[in-house]
Amino acid sequence: MTTTQRRMLNKVPEITVYFWVIKVLCTTVGETFADNLNENLGLGLTNTSYIMGAVLIAVIVAQFRTRRYVPGIYWLAVVLISVVGTLISDNLVENYGVTLETTTTAFSICLIATFAAWYWSERTLSVHTIVTTRREAFYWLTILFTFALGTSAGDLLSEKLALGYLPTLGIFAGAIAVIAFLHFALRMNAILSFWLAYILTRPLGASIGDYLASPKAEGGLGLGTTVTSIIFLSTILALVIFLAISKRDVIRSGPVAAVAEAGSAVLVVLNKALPTATLIDAVRRRAEQAPARFHLLVPNPDHVALDRSAEPGPAAAALISEAVPRLEAAAGSPVSARVANSPNAYDDIVEELDLGAYTEIILETPPAHLSHWLHIDLPQRVSQLGLPTEAVAAAHA
Repeated sequence: MTTTQRRMLNKVPEITVYFWVIKVLCTTVGETFADNLNENLGLGLTNTSYIMGAVLIAVIVAQFRTRRYVPGIYWLAVVLISVVGTLISDNLVENYGVTLETTTTAFSICLIATFAAWYWSERTLSVHTIVTTRREAFYWLTILFTFALGTSAGDLLSEKLALGYLPTLGIFAGAIAVIAFLHFALRMNAILSFWLAYILTRPLGASIGDYLASPKAEGGLGLGTTVTSIIFLSTILALVIFLAISKRDVIRSGPVAAVAEAGSAVLVVLNKALPTATLIDAVRRRAEQAPARFHLLVPNPDHVALDRSAEPGPAAAALISEAVPRLEAAAGSPVSARVANSPNAYDDIVEELDLGAYTEIILETPPAHLSHWLHIDLPQRVSQLGLPTEAVAAAHA
């Protein structure tokens, strides 16, 4: 990863209630706005696809050129990719005669392949680490396939299987509720929970749009695609303006006291356990070489939120309270610390380096089977960030 890539700030918003509300609104607009352009304005599927595809490309280019998350550009891209995803599915079905069963299967395969390539390349599917162009490319390709898949799957249930709009809406809302329960109550993997919920919000929003816009004779409320699109676009605009002003969905990191002053600063990355004897010895040796400030990064054992942890819990606080005094004794000076935000150590290391002028890294590396936070290839990947890195094999304290 290049230095320029590393210093990009995260390009996506924090996962808050605002994120999910706007996401559902965008999926609804993707359904109704595409239908409005196609039918009411008489552009037809082909011309509508060309026009919206060109607009999407222009907005995606603007999104890639930004160095940080910009609410207006980001959510405009989501709205447009929702529209284009719908048009891709509709074109295949209506213009080329591909069945909904086939498109649903094909987009599922494309989505799984994208996830596999993303994880193989980056070793994480976290949406809170979109700090390089490659990761952003994987992210937007994934979003496109989720929208196309959601359109096909939603149409398959509501139309092909003749379940109707409200029953279909209930099915997807219920599925999302199950995922939330599995995550919050049974601690299902955070990243898996996020992406499953993200995929299902597409057919949920499409079902909402179809229900509101469709004639009453077809089981809808009869608002029409124009009125429904105006209502939802206006709501999206209001929320995006609010977020742009309040910045409530900007990903922030904790303070980094260790790099507040000039001089040598060492980032110490801890395993899931307390610092072992080898790590303490490494800190002691480094402190004896020359004066340096040490900052400790520890995993969050209380990780509960979707892909991030809102607040460290008691287990994390206990880990810091025991780890810091041991390292301070070895360093002979105060040691600052913070709890990690991401379930992936590499992502938090990159985030930490973006925040301050560290000069080196000491990384504790346990066997891969003992830690999901630290991966077996982590020392090699961290060394490519451009700082001297000492990998310390964990041993019993």
